[in-house]
Amino acid sequence: MQGDVNEEDFGLHSDNLRRLLEETSVVFHVAATIRFDEPLKYAIEMNVISVQRLVGLCRRMTRLKALVHVSTAYANCDRNHIEEMVYQPSLEPQKLIDIIGLLPDKAVEAMTPHLLKTFPNTYCFTKGLAEYCLLKEAGDLPLAIVRPSIVGAAWKEPIPGWIDNSQGPSLLFIANGKGLLRSMTGHRERVMDVIPVDFTANLLIAVGWRTARIYDGGKGSLTVYNGTSGGVNPLKWGELESNMVHSFAKNPLDLAFRRPKMIFTEHPLMRNYWSTVSHLLPAYIFDMALRLVGKKPRLVRMFGKIHKAVACIEYFTTHEWDFPASNVGSMMHEMSSGDREVFYLDAREVHWPSYIENYCLGMKKFLLKEDLDNLPRARRHQRRLNIVRYAFNTVLLAVIWRFVIANSRLAGGLWHMVLNLVFKFVRFFRMTSSR
Repeated sequence: MQGDVNEEDFGLHSDNLRRLLEETSVVFHVAATIRFDEPLKYAIEMNVISVQRLVGLCRRMTRLKALVHVSTAYANCDRNHIEEMVYQPSLEPQKLIDIIGLLPDKAVEAMTPHLLKTFPNTYCFTKGLAEYCLLKEAGDLPLAIVRPSIVGAAWKEPIPGWIDNSQGPSLLFIANGKGLLRSMTGHRERVMDVIPVDFTANLLIAVGWRTARIYDGGKGSLTVYNGTSGGVNPLKWGELESNMVHSFAKNPLDLAFRRPKMIFTEHPLMRNYWSTVSHLLPAYIFDMALRLVGKKPRLVRMFGKIHKAVACIEYFTTHEWDFPASNVGSMMHEMSSGDREVFYLDAREVHWPSYIENYCLGMKKFLLKEDLDNLPRARRHQRRLNIVRYAFNTVLLAVIWRFVIANSRLAGGLWHMVLNLVFKFVRFFRMTSSR
């Protein structure tokens, strides 16, 4: 059925609406805008008001057994410790909806930073509002809220590495694999809480089953499930960095601009240095070369888009949260051994290095539509990029020697001292190894 969550009754045809109300027993509410930089007015329409419309529909469903709402683990990211419960927001959702509905878009845009306060974007903010709306307006329904963290490629099903969109970390993977993104703000020791998409799908199905099972009819059974991995099998951003670069070195993307490399840094000075040296300077040189051959420059504009996208996720690469998941654990114990095998939920089973390698391969195959039979050619291209890198470093060292060391007594003295130490070490090593 085709519909629109921004319309009453989701814009459904009368026949489809009647069938939906009479035959539906389990509802999974997944529809939302997931753009971090969405205007607040539109984000509230998509992520909050649409939830209210859905509740109205569910109350008219004669066979409803479970309503499962998909939120995000970061709906309350203004807290460090996020329990499996609904938190009261600083603003009453309905009052905010009423006020924003009366104001022009520009006025709402000007108010947005004051309304968000410590929230990093409108997505997380409106997802928290939606949870509270459900608590207040649908608490008597067979209701559950599922909060996945960063949803990544499939671990097992339908096949390892399967992915069909460039949301979440996939854009970071693509930009790094193509050699376009080589540094960004982040803390290597922070936990990157990623959950494979098949784990999330299994969690939704299991939660639908459990919600229908524990509902006692009219008294409400709202339960929140944190669908995360960091508490049982943490993956740090530094581990992602090394495994991602290793995976792309083994299975490179076609026609990469530069060899893959990634540096996470929190220091503003180092961030600006690496951004200039690794991104902007090569982009300007490449665009200048394109102009000289009569082609339209494009790399500087492309890096501008990449930097804007990366800026949206820097909040998550520099912060860390604790997500207890006791409700997920309790549900797993209630499931039969056969169900636990089919609807696997234990993130401790994931081996992150192999998962990241499959993620990179899946992105290459399913997102970029690159033929895996062309891997030998991609590896040859990467070897050429390495040769270019070594040649550039050699030329750079020669320039430094010519204009700095050769013309400075102090630098020259230091250079000769280092060389003497190296020669002494080599002679000592030869003498001791020959005994």
